[in-house]
Amino acid sequence: MRLSRGFLPTLKEVPAEAQIASHRLMLRAGLVRQTSAGIYAWLPAGLRVLRNIEQIVREEQNAIGAQELLMPTVQSSELWKRSGRYDAYGPEMLRIRDRQDRELLYGPTNEEMITDLFGQVIKSYRELPQALYHVQWKFRDELRPRFGVMRGREFFMKDAYSFDASYEDAVAAYRRMMLAYLRTFQRLGVRAVPMKADTGPIGGDLSHEFLVLAPTGESGVFFDAALEEQDWLHEAVDIADHASLETFFSGVTKFYAATDEMHDEKAWEDVPADRRREGRGIEVGHIFYFGTKYTESMGISVSGADGNQFFPEMGSYGIGVSRLVGAIIEASHDEAGIIWPDSVAPYRAAILSLKPGDEAVDALCEQLYAAAPDAFLYDDRGERAGVKFNDADLMGHPWQMIVGPRGAKEGKVELKRRATGERFELTVKEALAKVLGTDAAGKDAA
Repeated sequence: MRLSRGFLPTLKEVPAEAQIASHRLMLRAGLVRQTSAGIYAWLPAGLRVLRNIEQIVREEQNAIGAQELLMPTVQSSELWKRSGRYDAYGPEMLRIRDRQDRELLYGPTNEEMITDLFGQVIKSYRELPQALYHVQWKFRDELRPRFGVMRGREFFMKDAYSFDASYEDAVAAYRRMMLAYLRTFQRLGVRAVPMKADTGPIGGDLSHEFLVLAPTGESGVFFDAALEEQDWLHEAVDIADHASLETFFSGVTKFYAATDEMHDEKAWEDVPADRRREGRGIEVGHIFYFGTKYTESMGISVSGADGNQFFPEMGSYGIGVSRLVGAIIEASHDEAGIIWPDSVAPYRAAILSLKPGDEAVDALCEQLYAAAPDAFLYDDRGERAGVKFNDADLMGHPWQMIVGPRGAKEGKVELKRRATGERFELTVKEALAKVLGTDAAGKDAA
């Protein structure tokens, strides 16, 4: 994208309504614009980040055998009445009526709909297990939406649902999903600590929240430092092997980790003092086993090996895709702007022309841009160098490819790493290899 033609409206001033860093920077960097309370339009750069996160989430769900579908945003009230949640859910649910006076709702979650769809298709234990997911917009009518996309009314979410024939199989599905979540967050460039969560009236002990550590997080967190030091994603873990899954799960859950809601002072005292860590975290994911709560309440059963009907065991697993955009910024920014992890950045690099109109500078910039026009943002504007540097830092591109008259004459590019400030003077081929990970022939540069 050539910045002179881009729809990237950066702001110099800090918006008055923005109270936290991610909200301020998303507005200033031209990622989103508010259209009404708690509802945002995603502009091109912001949408690219959203899609990058969505794709990583999708790939890790597919890797554990979950199947993608797409459920509608508008749901019938009858489904929720069957489960008993229609009246109990509360005012966060947006209830509407169509012209035939039928009661509908804008879905805040999808347990009822997926259970009904499952029941229409799956009739026998031989067709189990099933794991289904989608990535869809949802709406919850927050009383006081704030903090930008961190607590908006409309949000983009991945929700998955597992159906198993037994408790043991359901636990294995839960563990596979936890592993998939940790791999997902690792690829997104954030450390999300799994913390035991309240299961509410359902009971049991299989519920975990994933919190990204950030000073502005809404939850206080207490955890063993070993959770930051251990490598939970060792390549030897085989997600298809139950014994390996059990070993993995035991390793993750043996260390203390809790939000302020679940904090146990007595258990906390058992953690060695030098390993106690306190801070704040942003919830970006939640996994939950709830057994037969929905299959039983909605009358969805399948035939077993003995010919008798039984209610499948279920779990649900959510990741806040749009919330992750804000959470990543909260965990990765400085005074100058956003610092995107490579995997989610809207562009791999910004090409900064320090003298538009100079023949050598223009030619070298065009050569760089032609190598990967979808991955680079070419700042070809007739602005001062300082403005371009400031905007590049604000937008957070992992790399800045700086082209000035002196370097252009020598066929050299100054390469700056946004996260560290390191600078390198390289040839065009070397610079492209470092930024893209490939040489001019498209082979692995390493």
